[in-house]
Amino acid sequence: MNANKALKSLFIAVPMLTLAACSSNQGAEEAVDQQTNQQVEQTQDQSGVDVGAVEREKTPEEIRAEKVAQLRQENMIFFAFDDSRISSEYAQVLAAHADFLVQNPNVTVTIEGHCDERGTPEYNIALGERRAKAVAQYLQNLGVSSSQVTTVSYGEEKPLINASNPDAYAKNRRGVLVY
Repeated sequence: MNANKALKSLFIAVPMLTLAACSSNQGAEEAVDQQTNQQVEQTQDQSGVDVGAVEREKTPEEIRAEKVAQLRQENMIFFAFDDSRISSEYAQVLAAHADFLVQNPNVTVTIEGHCDERGTPEYNIALGERRAKAVAQYLQNLGVSSSQVTTVSYGEEKPLINASNPDAYAKNRRGVLVY
C-alpha cells in the first residue's frame, strides 16, 4: 500500500517539477532584452549605421497582392435606371483596373452584372449581362486582353442592399469586378 501511495505521489510530483523547471522568469528575460538593446545601441553609436532603418524590399507577389487589395476597394461601377452605359465618373477606376490587368497578363477578372428588383427576372438577367459586357468592353478598349475578362449576369438575384427604396435600387444597379 505504501508503494502505491509513493507511486501516486511521484506521478503528481514529477509533472509539477517539470512545469516549474520549464516556467520562465520574466525578470531575467527583461534583463537579457535590456542588455541586448544596450549592445545594439552601442554598436549603432560606434558604427554610425542605423541597423533598424532598412526595410525589407517587397517581392513582386507582395506588390501585386497590395495592388489587388487596393483595386478591390473600388471594384463597383454603378448604373442609371434601365441603362448599361458607363458614367464618366468611373473612368479613373476602370483605368486603374485596366492598367493592372495590362501589366499582369496572367491575372483574370470576372465582371458581374447586377440589377435592382424592378422588371422581370428575364429582363434583369439580360440587363445585367449588358452591364457586365459594357464594363468588359471598356476594359478591352483600354488594352486588356479578352482572354483575361469573363462576364456573368446575376440580374436581381444578388442585391447589395435588400430593400425596396430608391437608395437601395441605386446601389443594386451595378457591375462588380472580381479578381
